[in-house]
Amino acid sequence: QKGESEAFDELVARYRTRIFGMIYNMVHNEQDAWDLAQDSFLKAWKSIGRFRGKSSFYTWIYRIVMNVTIDWLRKKQVKGAGSEFDDAIQLKEIDPAAKTAPKPDEQPYERMEHAELRKRIEEAIAQLSPEHRAVILMKETEDMQYHEIAEALGCSIGTVMSRLFYARKKLQNLLKDVY
Repeated sequence: QKGESEAFDELVARYRTRIFGMIYNMVHNEQDAWDLAQDSFLKAWKSIGRFRGKSSFYTWIYRIVMNVTIDWLRKKQVKGAGSEFDDAIQLKEIDPAAKTAPKPDEQPYERMEHAELRKRIEEAIAQLSPEHRAVILMKETEDMQYHEIAEALGCSIGTVMSRLFYARKKLQNLLKDVY
């Protein structure tokens, strides 16, 4: 907040992989995800004076990231058409404790089954509205608490719960043949 770019560089280094991963799950395009991550960090740099420390820095920047991403999705009118999971993209700095870290020594048939299931889930999530997609990914991928999601999206906990309910209901309908 004192304008020290080195301190902000450290924050960018600490959070860029998680931020990129969340944005990528929303937009399904590597270049767009990097562009949106950069836009988000730039917006955070310009707004850092408004960070009051009432929440964690991650929750604060997450709100910025989600607003930037949802605005971009609305402008592009992205409905998820043609989006697929891209196995070629590998995050170099995955937290070893992250739920999304792949298991080692997976058998080929297991890889194929998981890839097919992942593709189906990705396609179903892509059919959700940006608001529903955001809450599902925040809760299920990022393991954020309701109050953190509400703060990040600037809405009430009740709204988060409602969006999660309807997003899960739609996903259940879209994936009913899988369950």
